[in-house]
Amino acid sequence: MWNQGPTANSRPCDYRALPLSEMEEIVARFKERVDSAQLASPPNKERVREALRRKGADRCLTRMNRLTTDVIVRYGDALADLLCQFPDDVISITSYEFSLGYQAPGRPGHLTNVEALMQEKDWVDEWGIGWKHAADGVGANPVSHPIKDWSQLDDYLRNHMPDPHEHGRLAAALPSLAKHGSSKYCVGVLNLTLFERLFSLRGMDYVLEDFYTNEKEIGRLCEALTQYAIGLIGEWGKTEISAIFLSDDWGSQEALMISPAMWRRQFKEHYRRIFAEVHRWGKDVLFHSCGNITSIIPDLIEVGVDVLDPLQPGPMNLAEVANQFGGKVSFSGGIDDQRLENYSPREVKDMVRRTIDTLGRPFGNSYIVAAANAILPSVPLENLEAMIQACHEQ
Repeated sequence: MWNQGPTANSRPCDYRALPLSEMEEIVARFKERVDSAQLASPPNKERVREALRRKGADRCLTRMNRLTTDVIVRYGDALADLLCQFPDDVISITSYEFSLGYQAPGRPGHLTNVEALMQEKDWVDEWGIGWKHAADGVGANPVSHPIKDWSQLDDYLRNHMPDPHEHGRLAAALPSLAKHGSSKYCVGVLNLTLFERLFSLRGMDYVLEDFYTNEKEIGRLCEALTQYAIGLIGEWGKTEISAIFLSDDWGSQEALMISPAMWRRQFKEHYRRIFAEVHRWGKDVLFHSCGNITSIIPDLIEVGVDVLDPLQPGPMNLAEVANQFGGKVSFSGGIDDQRLENYSPREVKDMVRRTIDTLGRPFGNSYIVAAANAILPSVPLENLEAMIQACHEQ
């Protein structure tokens, strides 16, 4: 018998005190229920693909299952009820939590996602990156970096780079793809593509200096990361996914973290090759980059991005982005996750409708309605309900 998840009236501190076994059961039940509802919903693979190619759709698409582990544990069945009533159009398929990396069977210190992301834990992943999750935090952060000095680069590239073709790397994703891949628009996930992997390997402060002082070494490491990404795309390409989601957070709240000229010189052609590989397999490119990246949107469109995510409404002016780039690329995200916890349910619904009217309706509804980032457990359940309902009241 499955345990029920915490009620909608749970205080934020309550769910963190649950035994790990109960947390695991809540997450497993949530996934099982949402997966079953997704399986029972009508096929949509071609309809979503046509919508994202801006060929017209009767409504905007949805991706509401963009949730932290914490919010799932906190609201449990009540949250599953909503996603079962309103199944997503876009299904995200992951083989492993990005901060854990691939954990080969039998590897010492194996952690489950819930164990790593709901308890005080630290670990070293397959890249040699040290991660830490605080018991009262959401998500893990890199805290130690394997390439402390560029004199270590040759050894790292020769002996420590993970193998994208390692047997079993995508094994955890295959059961979901077997059920949904032929009929639903499924998106395979490749996190920490270039920039995020660079600063995880080197440390943010050092990487920002390296762009000026060690451009040759940065170039060599970027080339190795590009080859890794191309290899992993090839593995995803053999499956029935419809798209690949790649992430690199380039923006601050105000602007790009480096100059657009430097980005174009050091990274643009790497992305062109990576995205070309996705297209070579007949898949769409969903590219995620938080913050204000307005200055490089034309470049991202040029090198092959099909869907731009997450369009954060705080750092970016969504109306200006829509005016400049609507019809040239499809949009995803846009719902202000940073304000969800402070709004009333009515204000949440109004925000969703405004965003649809800005990013979707003028462009044939070629827009995936989604939060601009993973939703935190501090958001009230009634606001999540209002957001999900508003997406389906188009």
